[in-house]
This record gives sequence, structure tokens and C-alpha cells, in this order.
Amino acid sequence: MVHTFFVCPFYTGLVLKNITITVSEEAARWARRKAAEKNTSVSKLVGGMLEDQMRTGAEYWQAYDRWKKIGNIKGIDAAGRLSREQAHERR
Repeated sequence: MVHTFFVCPFYTGLVLKNITITVSEEAARWARRKAAEKNTSVSKLVGGMLEDQMRTGAEYWQAYDRWKKIGNIKGIDAAGRLSREQAHERR
């Protein structure tokens, strides 16, 4: 088995992180071919696959449901924002 190393960015919040993975030569060939079909890089392809896997887990959706239940934070709403015109007038 031949190992090929890829650096793969994926999202953890808003920051991209690099990871290194080891795959067989056959898997590397498949990944390069699949990435070319989708007109993307192997890194983005694998990163997307990881994110898809993450989102299929119950843990992700439980956290999402908890976040949705938080609701509005008292004292913070969009009603008090300046209009575009008002924001530009302040300069």
C-alpha cells in the first residue's frame, strides 16, 4: 500500500484548519478523479465529505436544536439599527 498525504481544510466555526490524512494509492486516484469531475480540489472535496458526515450525526442536530431554542436576547434586536442612508450620513 502506498500512502499519499493530503492537507485538507475544513470548517470549525469560521476558521479553516489543516489536517493530514493517509490513504491508499487507489483512494488517492479516486479522490483526484472525483475532484476533477466536480471542478474542485481534493482538499475541498474531502473537507466537504467530512462536513457532510458531521452534519448527519445526531450530536450536530441536537446542538442546532438547542441553539434555535435560545431565542432573542433581551436588549438586542435589529429595530434599532441605522438605515443605509443614516449610516452613510454619519461620516
